[in-house]
Amino acid sequence: MTNSATTTQQSGAIPAQPGPREVTGVTDSAMPGGKPGPGQVAEAVIPHLGSSVEFAPGQVPGAVIPGAGPSGKPGSRPTVKLREANPDDPPRYAPEWLELREPADAAARAHELLDPLRIRLANLPGKSGVVIHDLGCGTGSMGRWLAPRLDGTQHWILHDRDPYLLHFAAVSSPRSAADGSRVSVETRRGDVARLTPDALQGASLVTASALLDVLTREEVDTLAAACAGAGCPALLTLSVAGRVELTPSHPLDAEIAQAFNDHQRRDGLLGPDAVTAAAEAFSEHGATVRLHPSAWRLGPEQAALTEQWLRGWVGAAVEERPELRAEADVYLTNRLAACAAGELRVTVHHVDLLALSRPAGGAS
Repeated sequence: MTNSATTTQQSGAIPAQPGPREVTGVTDSAMPGGKPGPGQVAEAVIPHLGSSVEFAPGQVPGAVIPGAGPSGKPGSRPTVKLREANPDDPPRYAPEWLELREPADAAARAHELLDPLRIRLANLPGKSGVVIHDLGCGTGSMGRWLAPRLDGTQHWILHDRDPYLLHFAAVSSPRSAADGSRVSVETRRGDVARLTPDALQGASLVTASALLDVLTREEVDTLAAACAGAGCPALLTLSVAGRVELTPSHPLDAEIAQAFNDHQRRDGLLGPDAVTAAAEAFSEHGATVRLHPSAWRLGPEQAALTEQWLRGWVGAAVEERPELRAEADVYLTNRLAACAAGELRVTVHHVDLLALSRPAGGAS
């Protein structure tokens, strides 16, 4: 994301074209509102998104997958180009990290927030279906989790800056709701940090995953104002809470955690303060806000994710406090050995937020 105003650079069906390596399982079918036609992507199965991309030159096994570690500019995520491209092209996010974390994200999200959301969506006036905007959709993991848990016809509008991620998200999105109703999808390429009520006109729900903590306070307030102006609820999941528990414990755990949290707050980003700031912003705009914990609980079965998370967590801490490097190198070596031996368990705390804005027109 950037701090420029929201623009829609690409919308509608994404051509069914291969990525850096061939994307398989794509069938031509209709996109929203149309009949089957050539070159339109509707269904695909991509079991391993990470296997269909290539690392940037110089990346080696054991390195931090971009996205697992330090952030860069305000409102941005660490990125990697998926293939050789024009030097002026924007960098692209790394699907490897998004794929690796998707099962843990799905297990962590707060099911307890779904019932009040379902009630709100069921009570929408004059609606034969719902329109859901997924902000910073990445490879579409939020849609794959949420769409099959909601009843009724759904139309998902996927927002991201990266056309490659939009392609992956579109071809791997669900096609059926919980009750078998149709789920359709379109894409919009552009900045999601400064949405307006006009951009959300007709929206039934705004959703995002792991987004709030890479926004500034101003951007969060703009998001809350846009949702309030459009009268639609927001389900914003997996925002970091700034708390980590490792078992067995180590004397350096707290110092690494504090340095990491300080790093997350660089350049005005909210980091672990994001949920508090968002709750305040939505409340100030008249929304009813509900919060629920959504922790990752990582054990031996999640060793690959734990390894990447550890490398990124310690790497960000050292970037923030270079004087920790010598101790942190030993710490990381020991923690990785324990992870490989199946002896390490990690709880990474997140919080999910549901904001129920007043419906447009002032209805309660």
